[in-house]
Parts: sequence; structure tokens; C-alpha cells
Amino acid sequence: MKKFFPVYVRVPLIFFIVFALMEYFIDSGDKPAFVKFPMVALFLFVFLFILIAIEITLSAVNRVMYQLLSPEEKAQKELEESLSFKESTWFKNLMHKLTKTEPIEKEADLLMDHDYDGIKELDNNLPPWWVYLFYICIIFGVIYVVRYDVLGADDQEMELKKELAQAKIDVAEYMKTAPDLMDEKTVVLLTDAPSLDEGKTIFATNCAACHRADGGGQIGPNLTDDKWILGGGIKNLFHTITNGGRDGKGMIAWKGTLKPKEIQKVASYILSLQGSNPKDPKEAEGEVWVDDSAPKTDAAATAPKDTTQVKK
Repeated sequence: MKKFFPVYVRVPLIFFIVFALMEYFIDSGDKPAFVKFPMVALFLFVFLFILIAIEITLSAVNRVMYQLLSPEEKAQKELEESLSFKESTWFKNLMHKLTKTEPIEKEADLLMDHDYDGIKELDNNLPPWWVYLFYICIIFGVIYVVRYDVLGADDQEMELKKELAQAKIDVAEYMKTAPDLMDEKTVVLLTDAPSLDEGKTIFATNCAACHRADGGGQIGPNLTDDKWILGGGIKNLFHTITNGGRDGKGMIAWKGTLKPKEIQKVASYILSLQGSNPKDPKEAEGEVWVDDSAPKTDAAATAPKDTTQVKK
């Protein structure tokens, strides 16, 4: 690794890898892991600080040892390094193009005339990477202003509002067809034979003990007459089966046993028993239920007209 990445690249790389692994493996919810678990973050910071100190120390020791070598040993070492690190030449060339650093032997040519308390300053040019980044920021700023302030494109807040509005529409559409998310507001009456057959099976398994197999009523009320204790119709019946009957003496809630789709089928089957007149039914309980949502007909409009003419 040292052959390809110098210390100023190696240490930040390790730093970001460690914190990326921390974010990936630690479930911190909507907060960053190093914020939610400060002690873990502190340990990592201490570990990385020690690692950086070791890298800097080793780098300084290597420089000192290199300076203590004789000219012949330096030449030999440089030759060995050039041969052993030949594969990393592309990286060195890239760094030189991005930094345009001058060798230390040419520092005398870069010294400026003025000094401050014996401290002189080098007349270095800005590194190309900084200049390129500055130009990129200018281009980005121009594009940003033209796109959002001149052309009026949606900013992040507007995009969020549109996405939330679309999400509500998608959820509403999904709720209409998702069987396990059905409730008394979205349930509809089933009339097809396969659904009613499944509802009959569910009724025989779970409901017949209290209402009899024919729905005539035993412990529970008669389900074949036109009177209902908690309201009739598919929506009321779905709600009653799901959440249970009257407190203390009514039917238990079946939402923990049956799925919404199963409750819809058994409720539809129960409504198909209306007017079936079972043998020895239980006395009707409750009140006659009228569906207020059903379209009402005008009695005057539907009454037969008298077409006879009165002779004067």
C-alpha cells in the first residue's frame, strides 16, 4: 500500500473507510452513527490520531535517515526505489501535474526579497488542482443561477413537495387494491362465487359455533334477518368483525386471527345469507338497517301516472 499511496493519501483514506464501515454496520436511525454513539466516535478519533502520529513519525525518521546517507548510498537508494516503485510512476506524474511542486534545490530561486524576522516567503504559484476547482465552482455557480433563478427550475423544497404529493397519490392507489391494508372505508362487497365459497369456509371454521352453520343464530345473533345490532352493510360488518362487538358481551375482535381480505370474504358471505330463512332461527335483535349511501328514488317520479281522462 505504501508503494502506491503516500502518507497524506493513506491516512485520510483509512479515516473515511473506518467511518463508512461504522455508518454501514451501526443502525443509528436518522442521525449519523458518530453523533448517536459519541464514545465509539471518540475511540475512533483517538485510534486515528495515534495512526497519524505513527505515520508522521515514521516519515520523519525516514527523511532523517536518508539525509545521513552518503551520496553514493543516496544514489543507490534512489535507483532501487525507482526500480521497485516503477508501477506507481503514473501516480507520481499525476500528483506533479496537479501540484506543480518545485524541487527543494530550486527554493533559492523562489525566495522573495522581503522577510519577516528572518522568515522568508517562497513565490509559489497556486497549485493547478486549486485553480481547476476554483473554475469548476464558478461554472457551477453560473449554471445554478441560470437554472433556478432565471429559468425557474424546481428547487429542493419544491421537489420535496411534489414528491410528497405524488407519494400520497401512490399510497391511496395502493390502498385501494392492497388486501392486507384494507379497512372499513375501502372494503367493497364481493359477489363472485369463489370469494363467497372461501367466506363460507372461514365462517364454518370460526363463526358457526356462535351463529350456527346456517347463520340462524345461537349464542350470537341471527345473521339472516334484516335487523342489526351494530349496523349492517359491508362496511359496518367489516368493522364489527375486525374490532369485535359490544364491550363485555359481544363478539371478540378477529383482526389478530383473520387477514383483512379474509374478513372481507366472510362478511360478504354473511350478507349473502340475508333472507335465507333457516330452520328455527333465533329471534331478531337490533334495528332494521337502511343503507344511507344507496341511491334514493323519487317516489313521485316512479309512481304510475293516471292516463285516464275525465270527461266533462
